[in-house]
Amino acid sequence: MTVMETTAEAAETGTRTDVCAAPPERHRRPDGQDSYTISEVVAFTGLSAHTLRWYERIGLMPHIDRSHTGQRRYSNRDLDWLSLVGKLRLTGMPVADMVRYAELVREGDETYLQRFELLEATRRDVKARIAELQDTLAVLDHKISFYADAGRPLASERSR
Repeated sequence: MTVMETTAEAAETGTRTDVCAAPPERHRRPDGQDSYTISEVVAFTGLSAHTLRWYERIGLMPHIDRSHTGQRRYSNRDLDWLSLVGKLRLTGMPVADMVRYAELVREGDETYLQRFELLEATRRDVKARIAELQDTLAVLDHKISFYADAGRPLASERSR
């Protein structure tokens, strides 16, 4: 069984796997297609070709298929993985932790606990950042309210 098995496949086999579900892509993938060039992946994801090759070099995407001419061929599963990596980047997860997570996924189901712990730590960091941003937003709201009120004439000036 593959690590990125679909939900339907997991339901059929009765096993749990690490499934990567993501919101719709920037550009809709063609129906029935499961092989994309690097330029198509650039269009779908907004990532640069340089970034995609770098992800491959550092082990974040280690097994990209190649055509008979050596051209990279990405699958829908690869695009799903890139979507997850994009979300992990947004959390502020260090690249080394993302690579570690990818290694754990490749090692199989016996690494669920390590993956859980890594993602749980990232979740705690995100929640702390959200709390800091909410405090910052409250300060901004207060300042905006102050300046909005500063532009209005005082009640004593309006009655004249």
